[in-house]
Amino acid sequence: MLSDILPALRGLMAENETMPRLRKTEPVGGEPVISIPDNCPDLIAALRAQLSARTQRVTLKGMGTYAAENAPVSGRVAGKVAVVTGAAQGFGFEIADDLARQGAWVALADINAEGVRAAADKINAACGREAAIGVVVNVTEIDSLKQAFAQIVETFGGIDLLVANAGVLRAGSVKTISVKDIDFVTAVNYKGYFLSVQAAAPIMALQHQAAPDTWFDIIQINSKSGLTGSNKNGAYAGSKFGGIGLTQSFAMELVEDNIKVNSICPGNFYGGPLWSDPEKGLFRQYLDSGKVPGAKTFEDVKRFYEAKVPMRRGCTTPDVMKAVYYLMEQKYETGQAVPVTGGQVMLS
Repeated sequence: MLSDILPALRGLMAENETMPRLRKTEPVGGEPVISIPDNCPDLIAALRAQLSARTQRVTLKGMGTYAAENAPVSGRVAGKVAVVTGAAQGFGFEIADDLARQGAWVALADINAEGVRAAADKINAACGREAAIGVVVNVTEIDSLKQAFAQIVETFGGIDLLVANAGVLRAGSVKTISVKDIDFVTAVNYKGYFLSVQAAAPIMALQHQAAPDTWFDIIQINSKSGLTGSNKNGAYAGSKFGGIGLTQSFAMELVEDNIKVNSICPGNFYGGPLWSDPEKGLFRQYLDSGKVPGAKTFEDVKRFYEAKVPMRRGCTTPDVMKAVYYLMEQKYETGQAVPVTGGQVMLS
């Protein structure tokens, strides 16, 4: 029940379309004590009836005391609560790090328990504040997602931004790729995105009901392979094409809750483990699968792909973050798949 109450309470405490973080604290006396009956038919009305104007600290009977905390630093996303899946390393970690540096509270979510907690600690050390937490999640399992998101809500009070970044790739010819690899890629990239939105959207909807003028964002980190086919990489490209279909469908449905849903389609990010891992990365997979004719080394593979890009380089996290902030700040855009490919893929 707490995971329902806190987003609604956070929305009721909003000022100028900005909601505070809710932090669990000790009572100081004098704060209102709120009691919510079981099976309450109108949670927001029940909360509103027991709150006075500009209440910043409340005790929820049987659940603890929570205080509103505004953004401690300035930035483009100051005070936002963000969740980034697949954030223990690579693109996901760098996205979470940039969001924290721009003033957000960030929950890094990943199946790698040790890695995601270490990543959150690294962000906190760099920011000099408790900006991030690491939560363990398997995006292919709805119960795991609900448990993780409940933990995030109990820590921060709600969610303003979901960056659905978790993704995997298994390259291979349609003639030879295993069913196991197809299922793995589809489960994480397609089903995982669907279930992540299914877990996040109700939280955002509660906040919207309490603060009708506030907008929220879901941004999927897709791929240029979601915009154009990829030779000997059909399982991945198919999952990413499907992800754009989900983005468009979610955008049409969730706009009624003031939730914008968009995808970003980056070009090749050579610096992260998706490409550079010596055993499982794409340099290794593409070299072994013969995807790049005549390639004998990782550098041969890299040069082959860089030659396809008018900008003659790979995509970087700063390139992607410009698109993230644009989509968040632009209130008149939803259901889009924004390419960040250096011209390798051009929309028509």
